[in-house]
Amino acid sequence: MDDMSNYAQSAEPTASVKSEPLPTESKAEPAANAAPAAADAGTQPQPAAVDIERLKKELTDEIRAQLTREIVGGIIDVLAQKFGLSTGSVQPTLDTVPAEAAQPVQPAPEPKAPAIPAAQRIAAVKGFDIRRETCENPVWRVKLGATKAEGGTRGKTYEIGGHTCMPFHLWEGEMPNRPLVAMEVFDAVSEKYPQVLRDIYGDLLKDPAKMARALVEKYGADLISVRLDGTHPERGDRSALEAVELVKSVLAAVDVPLIVTGHNHFDKNNEVLKAVAQACAGENLLLNWVEQNNYRTIAGAAMAYGHSVVAQSPIDVNIAKQLNILLTNMDLKPEKIVMDPMTGAIGYGIEYSYSVMERIRLTGLGGDKMLCAPMILSPGPECAKIKEYKAPESAFPAWGDLNRRAMEWELSTAVSFLHAGADILIMYHPEAAMAARKTIDELMDGR
Repeated sequence: MDDMSNYAQSAEPTASVKSEPLPTESKAEPAANAAPAAADAGTQPQPAAVDIERLKKELTDEIRAQLTREIVGGIIDVLAQKFGLSTGSVQPTLDTVPAEAAQPVQPAPEPKAPAIPAAQRIAAVKGFDIRRETCENPVWRVKLGATKAEGGTRGKTYEIGGHTCMPFHLWEGEMPNRPLVAMEVFDAVSEKYPQVLRDIYGDLLKDPAKMARALVEKYGADLISVRLDGTHPERGDRSALEAVELVKSVLAAVDVPLIVTGHNHFDKNNEVLKAVAQACAGENLLLNWVEQNNYRTIAGAAMAYGHSVVAQSPIDVNIAKQLNILLTNMDLKPEKIVMDPMTGAIGYGIEYSYSVMERIRLTGLGGDKMLCAPMILSPGPECAKIKEYKAPESAFPAWGDLNRRAMEWELSTAVSFLHAGADILIMYHPEAAMAARKTIDELMDGR
């Protein structure tokens, strides 16, 4: 009897142990009843087994009810937070919360639209808007050559630059002047000049004026570059006077503008280009090139005798900009400056040089006026240095015919330069030069 009383008290301190049925409407009795029940426990008769079972059931139901309220309340709080609802101060009970509230409310699925075949969707597209980039500064214009009325002797003159968009993005801007193809003649042919080109030109290589005429009339060159490599002290050391005579003979042989290309021996190059500039005053030659450590003499000669210059930088955007600043600080007009960012042949680091050219053009169009110059590139001279352009088919049978290989290598390099922003291409292989001109016409939509 004592053990049963202790069990009842530990299970539910507020419940009274009686022989009659317990009321179900009120789950808790006044606390005062518990004391007399405990005091008289020794004199009361032993409870029946059915009363103990009922007491157990009452306790179990009470515990279940309490747990249910806590669980349902937690579910409601989670749902309220998820859907942004406010629960207020209402506490859920078994009487107020329906049983289905214990389960999360699933949103009704949206009806699925019928699937449309891809071919039908594409056929329905009649047009779309192309995103257009705005131009802050157009590429500045540079004129090449001068007619008799302008103080020169050229029958043709050209203008490059003026673009308000990236190369051939004709849907978002203008390219008023097409890129030009120049071909090169030499005062002295280098020992490293490729055999494939020697086979094509033959004896023309010995007569620069005659070769220049053939390049213009037969292969359609827009410009002629006269390379004075033979004036280098270690490659012939020809005099400035000899260089002047050669340039004048080429001027007499063709009526297109000329590029005069020097070398990297500063003292001799300055002497030669200064003499050529003076002797050909008014012809508006393109003097190729000045660089950051050697620009004053040649730029001064260009200003004094009415010529333009090529500003060469070693594949570096900042140096390219700095050189343009130095030249304009000398009062050389921007419309007299063409940039050469330098590069290599395709397969020889062209990816890096391409990205530099592209950045120059994007930055210039985007607002940097000192990077708005037209660009000149040399796919011919660069390709002539590489093994794929020179190696015979007997040494590398898998590479195929040498002439075709050389042509395609130079053409691929040239087309890459065009898409990066080149306005003048100096080329060597005649078939590559003609193919480049055709490609330019196609990219310009015949303009």
